[in-house]
Formats: sequence, structure tokens, C-alpha cells
Amino acid sequence: MGHSSLLSFFPLLLLFISVVTATVTVGDELSVDPLIRQVVSEEETTADPLLNVDHHFTLFKSKFGKTYGTQEEHDFRKSIFKSNLRRAKRHQLLDPTAEHGVTKFSDLTPSEFRRTYLGLKKPLKFPADANKAPILPTSNLPENFDWREKGAVTPVKDQGSCGSCWSFSTTGALEGSHFLQTGELVSLSEQQLVDCDHECDPAERNACDAGCNGGLMNNAFEYILKAGGVQKESDYPYKGIDGTCHFDKSKIAASVSNFSVVSTDEDQIQANLVTYGPLAIGINAAWMQTYIGKVSCPYICSKNRMDHGVLLVGYGSSGYAPLRFKEKPYWIIKNSWGADWGEDGYYMLCSGYNACGMDTMNAIPLHTSPSNRSNLNRINEKVSHCKVPESGYFVSGGNRLIGKTWWKQFYGCCWYRMILLTDRCLRLQR
Repeated sequence: MGHSSLLSFFPLLLLFISVVTATVTVGDELSVDPLIRQVVSEEETTADPLLNVDHHFTLFKSKFGKTYGTQEEHDFRKSIFKSNLRRAKRHQLLDPTAEHGVTKFSDLTPSEFRRTYLGLKKPLKFPADANKAPILPTSNLPENFDWREKGAVTPVKDQGSCGSCWSFSTTGALEGSHFLQTGELVSLSEQQLVDCDHECDPAERNACDAGCNGGLMNNAFEYILKAGGVQKESDYPYKGIDGTCHFDKSKIAASVSNFSVVSTDEDQIQANLVTYGPLAIGINAAWMQTYIGKVSCPYICSKNRMDHGVLLVGYGSSGYAPLRFKEKPYWIIKNSWGADWGEDGYYMLCSGYNACGMDTMNAIPLHTSPSNRSNLNRINEKVSHCKVPESGYFVSGGNRLIGKTWWKQFYGCCWYRMILLTDRCLRLQR
């Protein structure tokens, strides 16, 4: 074997040794195993938790207020709990930078968990004709950035037993955009989207928003464009069940003038995050049922099976990733499972290689506050000199633009159906 072959084999050998060592020591050194840290103190972890399932299940029920209607149901949930202890231990080995263990979802089977708490529908991509965000400069991006510190993120919410994650991702992005435009942080209504949004992706069969049965953030943005806006959560409170729409246009708190799809390049994701506010994103939630905290950087996580809508609010630079033997950056992701999950409701996911598909679906809304309609009037005056051919299209750089939407810079001008924003024409449905 040549010298270069030995060098390439050495990192793999180290990885194999580390995994084998972890496997051997898990049974012997449970005092450092975070498996049941949420419900059991370190003094109580001197024995294998699988030998004390009754005790740990009792603590789990007490901590999370779990009750079951029958003894049969109780015993069934205890058996699932035991299986999830084993699953959490496997996750710990395959995602060693994070902490995995008992969560409030530990009495659910993986299929129950997916069906109840994950609601991102297929297709797992944005439409081909979706507006593309402009390429932004990336040379002066801050090393660390967090919109929570700047007041653009509402407290963590809880979707309950409803597959409405897509609606929380949508409102979170719009709440941030509204804050950037007005300086006011307003909690917006997910229940309005659950009840009223039945928008479909015209290019994909059965890709329609369906309340607690799932949806897509791009569909939700299209609905908000057509409906005119979203009410405050206080005016249209969340119930976590499908209901009858009672949207009141007179109480619109924020609206969308456009939304854009962000490039899958991670530098561009950071730049758009810093420039435009929190991003609505889709990820693969395969490791999240057992996640307790720290930076998740799993060895294996499909990039093509996104099933959960969340909100990207920031990034950091010091998440350690042993697979790459050095410090690596990470994303800060707001979830919608309550503050008693993860790191006070947040998920930290390592960045740099499209972990769990988080680079694939990223969107930003561009917001217009109903209270700022006078600003739109001034904008319309600025663009009144734009000349639009009577045939219904205009020409820019030799390109004819026609259809229900437009996306083009046109000498700093926009047609009356569009909004002028920093001399660039942004898409708005006719």
C-alpha cells in the first residue's frame, strides 16, 4: 500500500476506533450519557436504564404530564418508550456532538411522530418559476449572527398535535420581515393559515395546503398575497385543529408584497438571512424526536427527504464536528414544538454541507405593512414615468416579460402592478 493510500485510510481508521470505543463505553459510563438526563439525575444513572424502564417511565410521565386512558394503552406506551430509549442511544452514537435522550415525544412511534408533528408536503422543492433572490455580497458577513438578539423573533410557539409546522415557518418569516420594515414585533396567526389557506402548487398534483394535514410555505405565501395579509395571533388565536375560516380583512396586521427563493449556496443563505430577516426553510427531521440540545451533526441524514418546516434565525461559528476533526459553523433554527423541546425550543444544526437538506428549501417574504399604505402611494408616484406597452408586457435588456408575474430590473422603474424596492422590481401577482 502506497504512502498516499495510508494517509487517506488513516482518518477512516480513527473514525472506526472512535465509534467502537463509544459503543463499548456507553454501557459502562452512563454518568456521561445524556440519554435520560432530562428526567433522571446523574446519581440515578448508575445502571442501564433499560433495566429500570418502569422507574424511568414513571419519571417521564410526571415530567411531561402524561396520562393514558386504559391500562392497555399505558402498557403499550411503555413498550414504545423502551424502544425509544434504545433509539436515542443509537442516535447518540451517530450524532455525537448533540445530546439525545428522553423528550416529550418518547412515547410515540416514529410513524406516529411523523404523522402528528411533521407536516411539510411534497414536492420538496420550490416551483421552477418561483422568484429568485438576488445574489448578495458575502465578503463582510458577521462571524456570528442571531435575529433573536435584535428583537425580530417572537417567543417559541407550540403547534400541538397538528401537522401545521409549515404555517409556523411562514408566519415566523413574515414576523421578522414585518419587524425589519416597521420596528414592531407582532405575533401573527398560524390558525388563519390552517383554516383558510387551501392554496395548491399548480405544477404538482395534490400539493395543497391542508391545515393539520400538512402544507408548503411557498403555497402559504401565495395565499397571503391573494388574501391581502395575516391577522394578529391575538385576533385569530391558535387552536391546533382544523376549523372554519373566519378571516377578517379589516384586522390585517401584516402582508406580503413578494417572496423569493434563496440560492442553495450557504454563503448566500447567510447573506439573505442577515439582509432580509429570518428564512422559512424545510429540513429532514429524522434526528429531532430524540434531540435534547447542542449542535447536531449526524453522520447520516438524507438531503432529499425534508418533512418539517422551521425558521432559520441565525448562525454561529464554534460548533465542534468530530467527523471533520475541527470546529465547524452551525445554524440556529426555531422550531414549533414548544420551549420544553430541544434548546428552549431551538435546534442547532451544523452547516457547511447541506446537513439534513436544510439548504434546499429557503424562502424570504418581502413585507408591506397595512399601516404603510401611504408609502405605496409615494412609490407609485415615483414610478409613474415608467412606460409600459399597450400589449401588456414591457421590454428590458431585449427580454420580453409577460405572464401573471414579473421579475426584472427595468431602469429603476416598475409597472403599477409591482412594488419598487431599492431600484429593483419585485414580483407581485396580478
